[in-house]
Amino acid sequence: MKRLILMRHAKSDWGDPSLPDHARPLNKRGRRSARALGDWLRAEGLMPGEILCSTASRAQETCARLGLPLAPRLIASLYMAEPEDMLAALRMAEAETVLMIGHNPGIAEFAARLLVEPPAHPRFDDFPTGATLVAGFPLADWGGLGWHEGRALRFVIPRELLAGG
Repeated sequence: MKRLILMRHAKSDWGDPSLPDHARPLNKRGRRSARALGDWLRAEGLMPGEILCSTASRAQETCARLGLPLAPRLIASLYMAEPEDMLAALRMAEAETVLMIGHNPGIAEFAARLLVEPPAHPRFDDFPTGATLVAGFPLADWGGLGWHEGRALRFVIPRELLAGG
């Protein structure tokens, strides 16, 4: 059984219009959210054996602030990726549990296409910043992954994890 932790980067900072999109960092809420997501992963015993991360600054910063003891594999094709690009990257993974950090709009469609049925969560369809899906797949090898094979195990958004919502 393979397990995917699919995470959209945390909330980014739009304060400096001179920065290219790829270089935007997290804002204060995003930094807080990323730490809360890392705490949640540890509390739930969801430790990845491999991290696939977009090269965008906000995705890398989200990954760093999770506080996981594992360096990510930075994948340029995950920046603003289409679902097919994300599937191709995941098919090359090797660990039992993989964390993938990416962007919308592609990540929402990717999540929906991976699952047999979506989780009963009102925010799943729009996959807001920091949204995290945990899905299980009846696979021996990620290379055989196809569409509509996964089962949603958990879905959370940072607002649910932060005090005062």
